[in-house]
Amino acid sequence: MNAVQPIPDEYPRVTPYLHVKGAADAIGFYKNVFGASERGRMDGPNGSIMHAEIEIGSSLIMVADEFPDMDAYAPGHYGGSPVSIHVYVQDADATFAAAIAAGATPLHEVADQFYGDRTGSFQDPWGHTWHVASRFEDVSPEELERRTAAQQRPS
Repeated sequence: MNAVQPIPDEYPRVTPYLHVKGAADAIGFYKNVFGASERGRMDGPNGSIMHAEIEIGSSLIMVADEFPDMDAYAPGHYGGSPVSIHVYVQDADATFAAAIAAGATPLHEVADQFYGDRTGSFQDPWGHTWHVASRFEDVSPEELERRTAAQQRPS
């Protein structure tokens, strides 16, 4: 008899779980913007989604509709979310533009950063903040320390 593994091979150790109002639409947005694929879905009552799993590259995110009776609320219930999600993509500019075209709200336009990433941030229509980034320069730890110190100097 095989022993059950406490951490299944097909799941990463840490997986974000997003609760939204309108999970089906949110999954469509993530497919359109990030090229996500849907790994599985359990439908709930009245067209809701009890649980879904999407993959973005090699990462897994779980998504479900808001279920207040289970204390599972979307960010709007709390006035927003203090959590954000960082995603490395092939082209931060294109991904950011696709998100805005699909209804996201821009928070920070895409720009080159001192640490070697080109990043931009947006809030999706369900209240989650996403940072998209593409690496354009490998920065050594020593150079990163120098640049960080330079960023902290008063002008």
